[in-house]
Amino acid sequence: MTNGESEEERIITLVDENGDEEDYEVIDIVEMEDAQYAVLLAVEENPDEENEGEVIILKFGKDDTGSDILVTIEDDEEWERVADAWEEKLVDEAE
Repeated sequence: MTNGESEEERIITLVDENGDEEDYEVIDIVEMEDAQYAVLLAVEENPDEENEGEVIILKFGKDDTGSDILVTIEDDEEWERVADAWEEKLVDEAE
């Protein structure tokens, strides 16, 4: 998180195909192969140690009007490459 960025600025609300809303914290952005991906952690209302929240990875895209949107990664191989890149990034930062 940068100095001027609050935790609220890192929370986004996703709306599923049923219109249900769920809040996620943007925990990282991964750039690879000329694309950007958001690594998101589900914000739990009552978090506990057993249920640390669900992490999802979505790809940045554009809608019909040119606005930025997050889309599901349909290709399993692409998802695996992004997940591996994020894990490597975590290991590099820990060293």
